[in-house]
Amino acid sequence: MQPTAPPDSSERIGVSTHHPAAVIVLAAGEGTRMKSLVPKVLHPIGGRTLLGHALAAARGTSPGYLAVVVRHDRDRVAGHVAQVDADALIADQDEVKGTGRAVECGLTVLPGDLTGTVLVTYGDVPLLSTATLQDLTAAHEEAGNAVTVVTAELADPTGYGRVVRDADGQVLRVIEHKDAVRERETGGQFADALDVREINSGIYAFDAGVLREQLTRVTTDNAQGEKYLTDVLGLAREAGGAVRAHMIEDLWQTEGVNDRVQLARMGAELNRRIVEGWMREGVTVVDPATTWIDSQVSVGKDTVIRPNTQLLGATIVGSEAVIGPDSTLTDTEVGDGATVVRAQTELALIGAGATVGPFSYLRPGTELGANGKIGGFVETKNARIGEGAKVPHLTYAGDATIGAGANIGAGTIFANYDGVDKHHTTIGAHTFVGSNSVLVAPVDLADGSYVAAGSAVTQGTDPGELAVARGKQRNIPRWVDRRRAGSKTAAAAEEARTARHTGSGQEGDPA
Repeated sequence: MQPTAPPDSSERIGVSTHHPAAVIVLAAGEGTRMKSLVPKVLHPIGGRTLLGHALAAARGTSPGYLAVVVRHDRDRVAGHVAQVDADALIADQDEVKGTGRAVECGLTVLPGDLTGTVLVTYGDVPLLSTATLQDLTAAHEEAGNAVTVVTAELADPTGYGRVVRDADGQVLRVIEHKDAVRERETGGQFADALDVREINSGIYAFDAGVLREQLTRVTTDNAQGEKYLTDVLGLAREAGGAVRAHMIEDLWQTEGVNDRVQLARMGAELNRRIVEGWMREGVTVVDPATTWIDSQVSVGKDTVIRPNTQLLGATIVGSEAVIGPDSTLTDTEVGDGATVVRAQTELALIGAGATVGPFSYLRPGTELGANGKIGGFVETKNARIGEGAKVPHLTYAGDATIGAGANIGAGTIFANYDGVDKHHTTIGAHTFVGSNSVLVAPVDLADGSYVAAGSAVTQGTDPGELAVARGKQRNIPRWVDRRRAGSKTAAAAEEARTARHTGSGQEGDPA
């Protein structure tokens, strides 16, 4: 099985010769509208946190440095950054509010003599792609701009900062919504700013020297009392630098998450893009509306994904497999040509041509060999099941090694826990375990041996032996007549005896 790289969910990732000197990701906010104990940027969609998506997009540009600005729940966010991108730098924002101050804090962890392009993005804008950041860097550097801002046109720009251009089309300034309202009310110079539909995404490319110098001149003299990053644009123009817009048509890439409604909306759009991307790569998705695929999942060509299926985490599915319906696979590897139906799996490995389901539960440590079978109502945990081996139905197999070609009968229980410790069971190659058996671990059944149905096995076997571990059957005559007299069962027994006696007599009569 050759894993396939996940398709980019929104656009191509090109080979760019333009790499930013640094990317600063702003992730200091609390996100009060989420009404959560979890920092906003740590809420997940598509198998990554919001911040995880932002870091992946930034790292994809191959920057010289990647810095993340944190404040709210600092240790928790910083710890997550270390897990996701160990090379990222952490910058702490102080009590001064505003995006301008956040970026200023981000610069403190970068070299003081840094030159080149510095990108600024946000930890709550999960659909922003590496390709867009590459294009932004290229446009900024090729035009020789001091500042380049990513913009978009919205039918309803309420709440967004408006981009005001000059007669030559360059960006004159960005006016935050509340300030634009104040301009309208007071009849100021930018009274018409509220009518502008072009909005500031908050995503920028700066010349490093311009950014560092102009941030020292930014004040908090505005409606919010914050240090706006947008003020750098006007200051850069005053200093003779070019400030231009880089407009994109994909509005989703500029949208942030502020509450759980937006979180769900962004998650659905991300999933739509991922699913569509895999379909364009040769995967059949029967019902895209009920199929969820995480961003780091890989799926091979000609695989069929049936309705109500979730492929989560780092799941890898080979080619020509069938997954679903009604299945959830988490961090699971599925081989070519395998079939998984109505199953839940986690940290499991399913070999090529193997079959799983329906109603199977594969817990961590399950390894099913090529052409093997885990059937209906079977639960496995820390179990290695060999090539061609079968665990067809109604079985619990925990802490077990099952050899190639072995068959485990219906209702078999691997009794692995003695109340204190877990113990291992080994089933040899081509060994047959009869139905309704209990294998009391630790036990080792040799290759080519048998276990009689209904046995409670506590000892191992040698090759070719039959283990019988059950009481000898004893039939007690007339027990029903004595203990269940007058019951329907007693009546049926009497009727059957009479019929049998009559039948025997008729067979003995001469013709």
